[in-house]
Amino acid sequence: MIIDLHSHTTISDGTLTPSELLAHAAKQEVDVLALTDHDNVDGLEEAAEAAKRLGIRLINGVEISTMWKGQTIHVVALNVDPTYQPLRDGLQKICEYRGWRAEEIGRRLAKKRIEGAYEGAKAFAKGSLIARPHFGRFLIAEGYCKDMREVFKKYLVRGRPGYVPGKWAELEDAVNWILGAGGIPIIAHPARYRLTAGRLRTLFAEFKELGGLGIEVVSSSHSPDECNTMAAHAIRAGLLASQGSDYHGPENKWVELGRLHAMPEGCDVVWESEYWPAEPSV
Repeated sequence: MIIDLHSHTTISDGTLTPSELLAHAAKQEVDVLALTDHDNVDGLEEAAEAAKRLGIRLINGVEISTMWKGQTIHVVALNVDPTYQPLRDGLQKICEYRGWRAEEIGRRLAKKRIEGAYEGAKAFAKGSLIARPHFGRFLIAEGYCKDMREVFKKYLVRGRPGYVPGKWAELEDAVNWILGAGGIPIIAHPARYRLTAGRLRTLFAEFKELGGLGIEVVSSSHSPDECNTMAAHAIRAGLLASQGSDYHGPENKWVELGRLHAMPEGCDVVWESEYWPAEPSV
């Protein structure tokens, strides 16, 4: 089976609609797909209808932006009830901050004589959420950068003109929302945070103590060596292993739905755990 538990649509910063994402998943022969838009569950209903038509098992998800000791950490929530009100309320507050943040990025880029960045990013956003990749698409279209990697390096990371520090949900709050919604909390792409081995061990231990259940061992952000390192962390911490492409659309040609490194041996995978939802009855 091909299992991909991390993907995005136009509801957040992807470039395919939920229906288009599921159609692409079918083309890639994905059997199980989690839709995990950033801080938003509005695409799940459309995705579920498409998944039913196409014979793909859809896992309701969301990727929540959180803070831990001053560090931004993304938590993928799998199998959540999107109607759970505390979850919806928490996501709404994050989205309100995201709106302000997008305007502030536009103001900061304007100070560097990049005019119309906010309006340009908004034009690329198909949903209500305006994220850094939308600014990236604007900067590429206007000739400021050749690709998204250059965008982030020159403009959108710490110390660059368009950087605005995140003020996200506390990690504990996000885990509580996920558990309350019947979901499985998973730390997304942990190698991306560039934490030391000691800090990672502390993060994973505290995450587990809060009720966290797993980490994304296999990710498009991880090299094979990093997958092996995260597998060792998962085994040591007693956490489940998940996998996901973090697919955002066909523009990112180095990332494809269902195209993942092999899961390292010895991991307890989330889809074989007691927390995984049972197959729906026919």
